[in-house]
Order: sequence, then C-alpha cells, then structure tokens
Amino acid sequence: TTTALKLADYVVTEAGFGADLGAEKFLSIKCREMGIKPSIIVLVATVRAMKMNGGVSKESLETKNPKAVKKGCTNLGRHIENLKSFGVPVVIAINHFTSDTDEEIEIIKKYVNEQGSNAYLCKHWKEGSKGIIGLAREVSKICDKGENNFSLLYKDKISLLEKIEIIAKKIYKANEVLADKSIRNQLKQWE
Repeated sequence: TTTALKLADYVVTEAGFGADLGAEKFLSIKCREMGIKPSIIVLVATVRAMKMNGGVSKESLETKNPKAVKKGCTNLGRHIENLKSFGVPVVIAINHFTSDTDEEIEIIKKYVNEQGSNAYLCKHWKEGSKGIIGLAREVSKICDKGENNFSLLYKDKISLLEKIEIIAKKIYKANEVLADKSIRNQLKQWE
C-alpha cells in the first residue's frame, strides 16, 4: 500500500468480503497502523446477492424476482450503515449479471439512494473498462474533493474487551458482550 501510494494518483485496496469482515479489519487495523485515511469506500453488490438475502434459493437466482431483491436490500443497507460509521463516503458498484433485469437494478439504485449513497451499474465483464467508467469517474471525483471525516471506531488505549464490545455493538449490532472469567483473564494477559 505504501509503495502504491507513492506511485499512483489512486490506489484501490480489495479489503475482503463484507463490511463486517474484511472492510472493518482494513479500516480498524490496517488504516490505524499505517496512519492512512481512505478517501472513499466502494461496496460491491449484485442483484443475485440481494435475491439470496431476500430468501431465494441458489438454484433460482437467475429467475426475475423484484420482490426478493427489495427484501434483500436490507442486508445491503446494513453494510452501507457499517461503512458510513467510519465517516468515509460510500458508493455502490452493482456487478452486473446477464440475468439481471432493469427493474431489479433500479430497485437497488433507488434503495441505495435512500441510504444517501449512489449506485453504479458495472458491466466491465462484458465491456471491459468502458463498462465501469461511470463508477471510476464518481470515485475519482470524490477522492479529488478530499471530503471525508474518517474516524476509527475505538481508541488505541482502551482494553481489548472494550474494543470487542464496540465492534460487536456497532458493526454486528449486539446488545451486550459477555465473557467469563477465563476469557477476561486471557484478554488481560494479551494486553
């Protein structure tokens, strides 16, 4: 990352699956340790994923189902919310599949817009770089503005259990974190 930042105007890091897995670790750990602040976060979504989160079986993902797409957008909203909690602009890249319908794509775009973000249909698999120009222009425009309020979820100087509690509550929406004495003792030993 450090080398790339010295060599290019824009650096893209693929931070892993989900705003509650790879992205949280990238933002909470890597950015903290490197002292870097991301300019934007691009979250990749698919119509197929919305359908699956909307209750459709894997075997039926290629069948048109706007109702399931709409229902599945709730999961996407949770990821958007998690990412925005870091104070960084979030845009959505809709990775297009041939079975996606215009109606299903519009449902996602509308939902994302209601969350205060923009979604871009990406057809790079079919059209190469031409198929992702809209997203690239938006990303570079936001990066060039330099308007983000990146902030970490927790301070360095708190206990490991407090860090676990913050992540569990803010990212995973837990009500509380319980840890028996042996776990608390292990965390203190690690500290």
